[in-house]
Amino acid sequence: MKTFVMLLPILWVLVALQGVTSHEDHPLARIAVHNAVAALDARAYIKASPSVLGSNGLNQEWITLEYGTGNPSNDDWVGVFSPANFSAATCDPENNMVTPPLLCTAPIKYQFANRSNPNYKRTGKGSLKLQLINQRSDFSFALFSGGLRNPKLVAVSNTVAFAHPNAPLYPRLAQGKTWNEMTVTWTSGYDINEAEPFVEWGPQGGQQIRSPAGTLTFDRSSLCGAPARTVGWRDPGFIHTSFLKELWPNLAYTYKLGHKLFNGTYIWSQMYKFKASPYPGQSSLQRVVIFGDMGKEEADGSNVYNQYQPGSLNTTKQIIEDLKNIDIVFHIGDIVYANGYLSQWDQFTSQVEPITSRVPYMIASGNHERDWPDSGSFYGKRDSGGECGVLAQTMFYFPAENRDKFWYSTDYGMFRFCIADTEHDWREGTEQYKFLEHCFASVDRQKQPWLIFLAHRVLGYSSGDFYADEGSFGEPMGRESLQKLWQKYKVDIAIYGHVHNYERTCPIYQNICTMTEKNSYKGTLNGTIHVVAGGGGAGLVKFTSLQTKWSIFKDYDYGFVKMTAFDHSNLLFEYKKSSDGKVYDSFNISRDYRDILACTVDSCPSMTLAS
Repeated sequence: MKTFVMLLPILWVLVALQGVTSHEDHPLARIAVHNAVAALDARAYIKASPSVLGSNGLNQEWITLEYGTGNPSNDDWVGVFSPANFSAATCDPENNMVTPPLLCTAPIKYQFANRSNPNYKRTGKGSLKLQLINQRSDFSFALFSGGLRNPKLVAVSNTVAFAHPNAPLYPRLAQGKTWNEMTVTWTSGYDINEAEPFVEWGPQGGQQIRSPAGTLTFDRSSLCGAPARTVGWRDPGFIHTSFLKELWPNLAYTYKLGHKLFNGTYIWSQMYKFKASPYPGQSSLQRVVIFGDMGKEEADGSNVYNQYQPGSLNTTKQIIEDLKNIDIVFHIGDIVYANGYLSQWDQFTSQVEPITSRVPYMIASGNHERDWPDSGSFYGKRDSGGECGVLAQTMFYFPAENRDKFWYSTDYGMFRFCIADTEHDWREGTEQYKFLEHCFASVDRQKQPWLIFLAHRVLGYSSGDFYADEGSFGEPMGRESLQKLWQKYKVDIAIYGHVHNYERTCPIYQNICTMTEKNSYKGTLNGTIHVVAGGGGAGLVKFTSLQTKWSIFKDYDYGFVKMTAFDHSNLLFEYKKSSDGKVYDSFNISRDYRDILACTVDSCPSMTLAS
């Protein structure tokens, strides 16, 4: 009876999840937890091993679950919870969107009991291998019968934990506010009152120095609504950022994360390395990868994200395998699709660590990071699940003047990138519009000939079916406000996410192709090439059946784009599929500086014949 009383609050956790859905129906919402009941069975059990993880220094480990029940069904499933104690006794008193008693946390993920056990229904016994990452807390596992629609709790496992739960983890590099500054952001369990965070770094093989790090965190009150403030809440730990300054262009550096405890001992991460950015205008081989809408996917096949971001791991894998040929990455919005379930951010940073620890990983704000009613968002949707930008702004660094105003510029050698925030107003006369014009106008095109515009929502052109249904073929008011800037300042390429597919237009201005060539552009473009690269991993979006003259190439598949600047006159653009890493669309631009100077329609005043 004592065990039943202790576990009864678990049911209320599940009840709290009822009705908590988000844009595109978050997978956890598939569980009809409002139907959950206690059905503890003396014949049912679930055991996890090993109970201690990470003793060998790893922060990602596989565990084995052994379970059984006297009344098996193919609908039985296993939920993963962290912290292990997910009873109502540990809940925060605020919960505006669910009924009392006040409740704690949602499952991190789930899997069906017969996933790798075809005889489970006959024998009542099964096993699963699941992957866990170090997330600063312990784990427990619950066995349910009754399927996802009528779950019945039948058993709870022992506790599993990492040996060093507070260790510094998941470094994320990003360019600073100057070309010769690299920032390192990471997550740990150490508050500034417990340990001093820093980065030890220096030229590869050379003298190492230490740079201090700032520390941030947040609580429920920083978030805007449920589930982020309620059942999706999970302690984010502490986010540290250090600024590595006065780097030499293109020089290789090594670094490791450190925390000095107040008893004098040190906690270290492994050693990492990166290459400093080239000087603006410097001529060297410069390679950029761009995509949107990737999210995360479970390597163990857990159902929490099945058919939600099915291409995410493939995109991550292809980038990792080609990382020696990549200098900087841009993830242009819809980063994690956590939608208010905060545990997913740790899992995402773990997934992309092999990338973010080696090259700058620059992000943009998307609807799934920012949108929430009455939060200052340009859109009144609930796509962020109550995060309203807090997670993205805290977990990653980006060189914006104001973290809530997610627009910024960054230079990488011969490239100038102007990154918009489509979740805030971009229309003419706004603060963001003025920033974008300054970003375009201030670049020296003789030194940085490749001017690139990045944004999450399609402010240019897309044949995605939902845009076509609106008759806009892009975000309403997008082109109307910005196309004269793209044309005046001769933006070469504009790249977007949001529509989960790939599409490339001709060089275009005011819905008219300015060149008939499709794959090899020479001289003045006379317009901007618009690209949708939203196939990073989330469920694909269909194209409209309507045929437009400006659409050159479409692909209903997962992929990303890569740009290679060979010098000031030659740029190669490639679209690669995530399934095999091969190139399926490409074009090149060849031109001289005088081609950029040349006047085109609406790009500069007509010359005068006056003497």
